[in-house]
Amino acid sequence: MELLRKWLGHPEDIYNLLRFKMGGYRAVMPRMDTDSLGCGLRTCYRYLNQTSRSFAAVIQALDGELRHAVCIFYLVLRALDTVEDDMSIPLDVKVPMLHEFHSYLYQPNWKYTESKEKDRQVLEDFPTISMEFRNLSKVYQDVISDICHKMGVGMAEFLEKKVDSLSEWDKYCHYVAGLVGIGLSRLFSASELEDSIVGQDTHLANSMGLFLQKTNIIRDYLEDQLEGREFWPREVWSRYAKKLSDLAKPENIDVAVQCLNELITNALHHVPDVLTYLSRLKNQSVFNFCAIPQVMAIATLAACYNNKQVFKGVVKIRKGQAVTLMMDATNIQAVKAIMYQYVEEIYQKIPSTDPSSNKTQQVIASIRAMSLPGSPMASRHHYSPIYVSCAMLLAALSWQYLSTLSQATEEYVQAGDN
Repeated sequence: MELLRKWLGHPEDIYNLLRFKMGGYRAVMPRMDTDSLGCGLRTCYRYLNQTSRSFAAVIQALDGELRHAVCIFYLVLRALDTVEDDMSIPLDVKVPMLHEFHSYLYQPNWKYTESKEKDRQVLEDFPTISMEFRNLSKVYQDVISDICHKMGVGMAEFLEKKVDSLSEWDKYCHYVAGLVGIGLSRLFSASELEDSIVGQDTHLANSMGLFLQKTNIIRDYLEDQLEGREFWPREVWSRYAKKLSDLAKPENIDVAVQCLNELITNALHHVPDVLTYLSRLKNQSVFNFCAIPQVMAIATLAACYNNKQVFKGVVKIRKGQAVTLMMDATNIQAVKAIMYQYVEEIYQKIPSTDPSSNKTQQVIASIRAMSLPGSPMASRHHYSPIYVSCAMLLAALSWQYLSTLSQATEEYVQAGDN
């Protein structure tokens, strides 16, 4: 019944959950025909689905040959990331592997069979992935190899180094996510589905990755603490506590929230770049691929802002909210309206005593200036009384059925891996 009460307060969620479950998701993620693919590519798409259902859905919705290039790009970086994450690999083995990983793309028989990680299949069967990499056009190979090389070097740099300054935070996020944004942008342009400026403007592409990565780092404070990882920058948290772990102590909750708000304010500075980047995209499948994670991120930050729960458990957006975002974020005016909605939500929660309040208000003002609602999408959450009544009835009849929403959507709700 608690689930039902939540839905009654958000009738648009009920409608969109039904619409999504009854086939609306195909407008965002059309089904891909794998029967015509060769054995190697079919294997790669199987690994894609096994390692990331959420990314698999949007990757398989991309148009033309770009779909295969992005699939292989994802699997190569997943393999690289698996090496970085595997704590059973000694540093004297891991560091050279990270530095040289890009060269393995051109070694048909290279594989690694000693990993203990859950995604180890991408290392154990790397010959299949590297074969399909070499089957791509050279323009795609060059992008993937270059990004893999730069990312491997960056990962090795931070293996034994904690994130201290804000500039190092940006640098770490660049290595693990900004480079992904740059690589994807270069692939978009190489496919000729997007203009060359999309791949050339590395600043905007980097911001796309940084916004997602910082959102994940902020949201995952407690999970990372429990697993012995620290990604919040010392330059910020040291003003609020002696140790980063101290922020989770109940007696420190007030300063912990202030630290949280400062980091969210930092992340919000990337939103204007995100809007500029998205406004340049022409291809619908590329736009959906890029826009969906970004609106999930702004919704997640709005849920986390000034929220003590970040230090007590998991903060995530509602299932119906996630589905609504997925189905709405299909054009730049809609995305601007979504961004406007969530920064307004943050603005309403800014405590007057918060040390970062002025900075938060300033960055929100800059986002408002770019995303003032002027389209019908801006009022998409206004519903007539009769609609609300019908939605409440639908909720009463179908709430249990809808709780079985697909795993792909569930991963998106949790702001998935980016």
